[in-house]
Amino acid sequence: MPPELAARLAVEGREVWNTYGPTEATVVACAALMDGTGPVRIGLPLDGWDLAVVDAVGAPVRAGEVGELIIGGVGLARYLDPAKDAEKYAPVPTLGWDRAYRSGDLVRFEPEGLLFQGRADEQVKLGGRRIELGEVDAALRALPGIAGAAAAVRTTAAGNQILVGYLAPVRGAVPDLAAHRTRLARELPAALVPVLAVVDSLPVTTSGKVDRTALPWPLTGQDNDEGPDLELPEDAAWIVEQWGAVLGTAAPGLDADFFAHGGGSLAAAQLVSALRRRYPTVTVADVYAHPRVGALVDAVVGTGTAPPAPGRAVRPTPATTQWLQTLMGVPLFILVGMRWLTYLAAANNILAATAGSAAAPTLSWWWVAASWLVFVSPWGRMAISVAAARLLLHGVSPGRYPRAGSVHLRLWLSEQIADLAQAVSLASAPWVPYYARALGAKIGRDAVLHAVPPVTGMLSVGPGASVEPEVDLSGWWIDGDWVHLGAISIGSGASVGARSTLLPGARIGAGAVVDPGSAVSGRVKAGLRVAGSPASRVGKAKPGWPLAPVRRSRAAEAAWIGAFAAGSALLALIPFVSAAAAGILLAWTARGHDSVHAALGPLLAATPLAAATWFVLNLLLIAGATRLLGVGITAGYHRVRSRIGWQVWATERVLDLAREVLFPIYASLVTPAWLRLLGAKVGKDVEASTVLLLPSMTTVADGAFLADDTMVASYELGGGWLKIARAKVGKRAFLGNSGMTAAGRSVPKDGLVAVLSAAPKKAKSGSSWLGSPPVRLRRTAIATDAGRTFRPPPRLRVARALWELCRALPVVLTVAIAVGVLAALDWLAATWGYLAAAALCGAVMLVAGGIAAASATAAKWLFVGRIRAGEHPLWSSFVWRNEVQDTFVEMVAAPWFARAAAGTPALVWWLRSLGATIGSGAWCESYWLPEADLVSLGRSSTVNRGCVVQTHLFHDRIMAIDTAALGEGATLGPHGVVLPGGRIDDGATVGPASLVMRGEHVPAGTYWRGNPVVPWKEPEAATR
Repeated sequence: MPPELAARLAVEGREVWNTYGPTEATVVACAALMDGTGPVRIGLPLDGWDLAVVDAVGAPVRAGEVGELIIGGVGLARYLDPAKDAEKYAPVPTLGWDRAYRSGDLVRFEPEGLLFQGRADEQVKLGGRRIELGEVDAALRALPGIAGAAAAVRTTAAGNQILVGYLAPVRGAVPDLAAHRTRLARELPAALVPVLAVVDSLPVTTSGKVDRTALPWPLTGQDNDEGPDLELPEDAAWIVEQWGAVLGTAAPGLDADFFAHGGGSLAAAQLVSALRRRYPTVTVADVYAHPRVGALVDAVVGTGTAPPAPGRAVRPTPATTQWLQTLMGVPLFILVGMRWLTYLAAANNILAATAGSAAAPTLSWWWVAASWLVFVSPWGRMAISVAAARLLLHGVSPGRYPRAGSVHLRLWLSEQIADLAQAVSLASAPWVPYYARALGAKIGRDAVLHAVPPVTGMLSVGPGASVEPEVDLSGWWIDGDWVHLGAISIGSGASVGARSTLLPGARIGAGAVVDPGSAVSGRVKAGLRVAGSPASRVGKAKPGWPLAPVRRSRAAEAAWIGAFAAGSALLALIPFVSAAAAGILLAWTARGHDSVHAALGPLLAATPLAAATWFVLNLLLIAGATRLLGVGITAGYHRVRSRIGWQVWATERVLDLAREVLFPIYASLVTPAWLRLLGAKVGKDVEASTVLLLPSMTTVADGAFLADDTMVASYELGGGWLKIARAKVGKRAFLGNSGMTAAGRSVPKDGLVAVLSAAPKKAKSGSSWLGSPPVRLRRTAIATDAGRTFRPPPRLRVARALWELCRALPVVLTVAIAVGVLAALDWLAATWGYLAAAALCGAVMLVAGGIAAASATAAKWLFVGRIRAGEHPLWSSFVWRNEVQDTFVEMVAAPWFARAAAGTPALVWWLRSLGATIGSGAWCESYWLPEADLVSLGRSSTVNRGCVVQTHLFHDRIMAIDTAALGEGATLGPHGVVLPGGRIDDGATVGPASLVMRGEHVPAGTYWRGNPVVPWKEPEAATR
C-alpha cells in the first residue's frame, strides 16, 4: 500500500490495519496499525502465531537485517496428508521449533514491526552478488507521487549489468527523478540505487503480479528523459553511442555523469576498450577525469584517431634453446644438491660417532668444512654467483639483444646461478655491498643497499644514497623479440622507495627521492621527488631527515659489520634449528638401522610428527625473535647503523622468512591471532593474507581485509636514517594485492587501496584509491550476504577450520621429499662414494622437483578441479579448497621446483598441467598464475619476472573470478599485473610495474605502461 493512500484512509474514527499471512498460516499471522506516517509495515505477530526472521543457514538475523520469515505457533494450518504436512511444516532446529512454515518471503526485522521486502525467489544476481528486488521495490513504492514501481536487472549490449527502477506515477504527477535518486541514495546501499525510468503502467501476469520480463528494455533515454536531440558530429555521436552501449541507455544530454548513471570500474574499462577501436590512446583515467559525457567526448576527440598499430610478429623461443635450458638443469641443481649433501655428510659423521651407525658413509670433517665453506656459507654462495656472472657476462654492454639469443641466455644463466646458490639471503645481508662491488657495481661510502644488486654489475650507488627493500635493480627485461639491458645510476644522497622498479638506463640525480612503488626510466633530475608508474615529478625533494650521522672510523664500521653479521647469522639459523629438532626425532626413529637409506620406511612413517615439530618450532622461534626484536622500538627517526635500526630491518627480514616457512597459517582463521602474537593490534573478523608488517607499529581494525603480499608500516630510508611510524588499516577497509600502507599512513574506514597501490596521506571514510601516488577511484560498494562474508554462523567456521587443517598435508609432503632426498644421496654415497653422490646430486634434486610439481598438480585437480569464471563468497568451500591447493604450490612446488624453473620450458609444462593454456615458444618467468584454467598465454608471448596474471579479486569479501589473457607475441613487463577480464592483444607490450585494469583490453601492436596503463612509445635501447 502506498504511504499516501494509508494517510488518506487513516482518519479520525477509522483504524486501518495492514495484515500479512499465507494460507498455510490460516491467512493472517501478523498485522500493523497504520497511521499514515513512516514506512508501511506488516507488523508484529498476532496471538497464536510465532514469527522469526532467519538467514540462509537458519540463524536469527539482527535488527535491521533482511531474512526469510518463518511462521510457527498454534495458528498454523494442517494438511490431511501426514506426509505432505511433514514436508510443508518441517521442524527448524536452529529455533527449537518442532513445526514451522517457511514462507519464502523476505522481511526486514525491526522492533517496531516487520517490513516486507519481497519474495526469496525474486533474488537476482547483480555483478554476481545476490540482491533482493523486493527491497528495492519497497523503496521505489515509498517515493512520493508513485502509484507503482518495480526493479529489474538488465544487461547492456556491452554485457554490463545494471539495476533499473521502473516508476509508474499517480495520474498527473511528474516525477522529480533527481530528487528521487537522492532520496534512494540515503535509504539504500549504494549498490542498490537503480537507474530510474518512468513508465505509464507496470505490466502484470495473469496472476496480477508484476511481469518484470515485460518491462521495457533497452531504455530510449536515461531515466526516461529523452533529452534534446544532441545533433553531434559523427565522431562525437559514435563516442556517445559507446557510452550508451555500456550503460544500457542513451545519454539524456552532454551533462550525463557516467558514474551517476550506473557506471563503475568494470564498466569504465569496458567503455575504454570499446573506444580504443578508434581512439587507441584512450585510458581508464580519462573516464575518471571526465565523467560527464560531454567532457569525455572533448577529451577523447582531442586524442585524435589513429590507424591500427602495425602488426608485430614475435618469434617463438627456439626449440634448441628450450632443450638447452632443460639439459642445463642438471648441473645447475648441483648447487642445491651440494648443500643437501653437506648436511647429510655432517649428519652421518655425527650418527657414526654417537649412534653407532656402522654403514653410514662418513667423510673427513675437513671435506665437510670445505663443502660448507663453498656451498653453504654466505661467502661461498656469493663467490659462486660472482664467479659465474663475471665469466658469463664478460664483454656484455648495455644495449638491445635478441630474446633467446646468446646474451639473453647468459643473463638468464647468471640469474639462475645466483638464485640457486642463494647468494643473497638473511645470513649474507651484511655482505651485500661487498657482493655488489665484486659483481662490478660501484657502491659509495655510507650507501645503504637493502635490495638485491644486479648480476650484471651495471649499478652505481653514490655516497649516502639509500635503496629500500624489494627494489628491482636488475637492469634488464624482455620485450617481444628483444632484451633491453642497461646500467642504473643512483646519485649521492638519493633515496629509492620500496618496491620500485628502475628500468635499464635509469639515472637518479643526487638528493632525488623516488617514492615507493614507482617505475623509473630515463633521468630524474637532482633534488626532485618523483612518484608513480611511470614516475613523474611531484615536487622538490624535502626529506626532512635529521642531520647526517657522524661518520664512524673504519674500526667502528668494521665492528658494526661484525655485530650485524653475527645477529643476522643467528636469525638465519631459525629454520636450521627447527630442522635439526625434526632431524633428531627422525634419528631416534631410525635407531637400529645402519644408515639413512636403510631406515627410509620408518623415517617416512615418522614424517608427520617431524613435520609438525619443524613447523611448530619455526612458529615459536619466529614469534619469539620478532617479540625480542620489537623491544625498545619507538616511532621516529633512528640511525640505520644503530641497535634499533638493525632491529627494524631484522624484523622485516624474519617476517619475510615467516611468509615462506609458515605459509599455511596465512589467509586462515589463525592469521589474526598470529599477527597479534607478533605484536600487532588486530581487531575482530580480520582477514589477512601474506602481509609484511612492522608489528609494533601496525593497527588493523575490525573487519579489515589485507590481500596477498601487502606491506604495512614498512620503514623508510634516507640520509643515513631510518624512519618508522604507526600505520593503520581502518574498519572494514580493503588493502589490495601488493598494496602498501607506508609509515604514518592509513587506509580509511570502509576504504579501499587497490592492487599495486599506496595509501594516501589523508583520506575520507569510504574513499577508494588507485596507483602510487594514489588517485581517487570512483567505486560502488557491493551489497553482500553478511552470513557468507563478515558474520558467518558457527557451522561455516567449523567447516573452514576443517578445510584449513588440510593445509598440513603439503607441510608433511615437503618434509617427506626432504627425507627422500637425503635417503637417495645417502644411498649414492654408500654405494659409490661421496664423489659420485656429488656428481649425481643435481639429478636427485631434479627428480625431487618433478615429484613436488606433480604433487601440486594432483592436489589442484583433487581439491579444486576445473575452475570456471564466477563468484564465490569468502565463507564458501571453493575458496577454502583453493587455498589448500595454493598451499601445495607455495610449500611444495615453489621451493622444490617452480622458483628454480623460471624462464624454462619445464615451468610452462607444469603450468599447462594445472590447466593454463600456453602457446608454443612462450617465455614465462612467473608461476603466479592463480586459477590457471582461466589463464591464456599466446604463442611467443612473454611474462617477465615478478608478474601476476591475476584471475581473481576479493573486494567486499567476494572472490570474483574471470579470465586473463596475453595474445600471441604479447609482453607483460616485470612486476606487471593483469586483472580479471583483462587482455593484452597480439604483439602489444605492457611495460614494467604496470596494471591492466579489470575488463580492460590493450590493443594489438601497441605499447602501454603505468598504473593504470597509459600509452607508451616503444622503449629505446639503453646506451649506458
